[in-house]
Amino acid sequence: MKGMILAAGEGTRLRPLTLHTPKPMLPLGDRPLLEHIIIYLRDHGVDDLAINLYHLPKIVMDYFGDGQRWGVKLRYSVEEHLLGSAGGVKRVADFFDDTFVVYYGDVFTHADLSGLIACHRQAKVVATMGLYRVPDPWNRGIVQLDEAQRMVRFVEKPPRDQVFSDLANAGIYVLEPQVLAEIPPDVVYDFGNDVFPKLLANGTAVAGYALDGFLIDIGLPEKYEEANRMVNSIERK
Repeated sequence: MKGMILAAGEGTRLRPLTLHTPKPMLPLGDRPLLEHIIIYLRDHGVDDLAINLYHLPKIVMDYFGDGQRWGVKLRYSVEEHLLGSAGGVKRVADFFDDTFVVYYGDVFTHADLSGLIACHRQAKVVATMGLYRVPDPWNRGIVQLDEAQRMVRFVEKPPRDQVFSDLANAGIYVLEPQVLAEIPPDVVYDFGNDVFPKLLANGTAVAGYALDGFLIDIGLPEKYEEANRMVNSIERK
């Protein structure tokens, strides 16, 4: 199965750690975050991968090469300017010819990706968003699902007094290639702000799947520290 890891961000909130190291290459335990992600995706059958890069791309490409060492195929899309989460995927649209996974490169999890993929196939929709429960939904894109696990509402970072759910966007999607037709080429475009609201506004069926287990977005220093504690705990078992 094909997938794309979004790894182009500059990691500004993690500076100075990311001044000379791309955020996905920050170490978690004894290996970079991106290595954890590649192994995780591979173990769930997603082993033909594109990775978009922008900040210090050579460090990533020199480390991973063609991916053979990890049992995957890797190709790279080096962006001249940042295109956003959806714009980065659109740039390599020709790569995707069947159901594929999009994975944000600052997410660390051992959640059941295979369950998310199975949910998507069973729901027969063009897009399924991985979700997780959060204590601070006003800082996230949050989702309301109906009884059939179809998305009926999605709001990016609502005011505290307008929070309607604790199910948040996990930054892991299963998509059909036709979703890419909703993304204009060569412009900054985002899944949370643009693509999913557009799909819902058009009446397109979109599913959601609540992932079990931990999920940590390492975009902030305290979250990066939490992820390292989690890795160390896992490795001691």
